[in-house]
Amino acid sequence: MALPPPPKALLFDVFGTCVDWRKTVVEELDARAHAALGSATAFLATSVRVKATDMTLASWDSFAQEWRNTYKRFCKSIAADPSLGWKTVDAHHYDALHELLAVWKLEGLWDEEEVRELSLVWHRLDPWYDSTEGIRALNQQFWTCTLSNGNMSLLEDLKAHGELDFTHIFSAELFGSYKPSPTVYLGAVERLGLQPAECAMVAAHLNDLKAAKSHGLQAIYVERAQEEDWAAEEIEAARSWVDLWVPLAGRGFLTVAERLGVKITGGEG
Repeated sequence: MALPPPPKALLFDVFGTCVDWRKTVVEELDARAHAALGSATAFLATSVRVKATDMTLASWDSFAQEWRNTYKRFCKSIAADPSLGWKTVDAHHYDALHELLAVWKLEGLWDEEEVRELSLVWHRLDPWYDSTEGIRALNQQFWTCTLSNGNMSLLEDLKAHGELDFTHIFSAELFGSYKPSPTVYLGAVERLGLQPAECAMVAAHLNDLKAAKSHGLQAIYVERAQEEDWAAEEIEAARSWVDLWVPLAGRGFLTVAERLGVKITGGEG
């Protein structure tokens, strides 16, 4: 089942679409907290030690979600108002982590070097089970390009970490804004030397796809667990304009490849 007309390039959102940010971030927060609590050289305030001891995986999941939410607000604000000034996602993740540690009364759990290293956990996110093979399969017939708000070094690290063989790495950083600014979507299309209708945005977030669709790109929705922010009624209404919809019960990018007429061979699938 090919899209009408078939795209020449697939532009991929990354956080949540290609990689499972939640699992990686929560596990690292929890592991580093246990390491700090068990360290013979760490001098923790009693209140911090008690708070950290009480943190469960569910607590760290909530912390991680708040961290993720600050990123969403940050990107939307700069996309809407360029006068706010540029800051990379890495810089935002670092600043936001400091702020959250204060809000959660966990300041001092890690020293400055450890906080900076932890803020880079977003460079080490594990891919969804289908991402590596799915992208490899799609490369048989399409250009596969990241189109993420993550900065270039972050995306290069994720590509290497997950063996995600994208043909192109595009970051919003290249276009001086963040999604959902039109300069990001149309800037990527221009760099490919294509027309918007010759490109399809692949994402697990309908707001990303709606923005891409409004600028002439096709929309491929790949459902991922806990990634969609829209309400059930909005999700159902989106079925009228999404060009290809892969449900959670599908096989992610492998299903995308199959629906676009790519033959899955070897270890793929």
